[in-house]
Amino acid sequence: MPVPFHPAHPRPLERYGPWAVVTGASDGLGQAFARQLAQAGLDLVLVARRQSVLAALAEELSSLHAIEARVVALDLADPRAPGLLLDATAERDVGLLVAAAGFGSSGPFLRAELASELEMIDVNCRAVAALAHGFGSRLARRGRGGLVLLSSQLAFQGTPLAANYAATKAYVQTLAEGLAIELAPQGVDVLASAPGPVHTGFAARAAMRLDTAESPEVVAAATLAALGRRITVHPGGLARLLAASQALLPRRLRVRVMARVMAGVAGGR
Repeated sequence: MPVPFHPAHPRPLERYGPWAVVTGASDGLGQAFARQLAQAGLDLVLVARRQSVLAALAEELSSLHAIEARVVALDLADPRAPGLLLDATAERDVGLLVAAAGFGSSGPFLRAELASELEMIDVNCRAVAALAHGFGSRLARRGRGGLVLLSSQLAFQGTPLAANYAATKAYVQTLAEGLAIELAPQGVDVLASAPGPVHTGFAARAAMRLDTAESPEVVAAATLAALGRRITVHPGGLARLLAASQALLPRRLRVRVMARVMAGVAGGR
């Protein structure tokens, strides 16, 4: 039997189904979201770059949960990708977008490869804006649904040694906060999920050393439980602790605290 992921909406298929689109679904947070949505009985459109990995996941989830899963292999760094995804899902009654695709970097900004930093903006900001606009328009027309946008604990202040990544997540956080108010009258729930460190492939790509991190399953579950109830969620105990410890500090001091934190986890570059 499908299980509800939201206590305020005991029938998530009616509110957020029948189809959900999950970007970054091949691993990490995206895959955790996909697994939990499939368990709740939603059909899935799985989006990432690796066709073979997505196909295997689609087959597994279809078999386990008797849902339909479709694969759209795209690189969201390509400016054409959001439009291609919207076209590929035009015939699906999509009720939920989980924009989990993204990547980061660590180390001094001036030592980074500019092409990679600009690609990060394309994936973390440009693609998110395009998908939020496209799917948000569809959800507003149908009068119900949800957008889940992946923010970060780094979104709430400048972060030395992850300056560009933190800036991209500040964009996502601000976008979600604004859209939550704009789209509420149309019946669309918008949620910014701001986790702390998470055990995924993200840290390896960002050249970060994480001694303490949350599991993707915990982050996904806490995020889905907050959908329709909050505008921002700090999913997992670690994220809540980080948010609380920073809440009373002035912004300039938070920036200095994050400089010390990142100095301990950032890889050399």
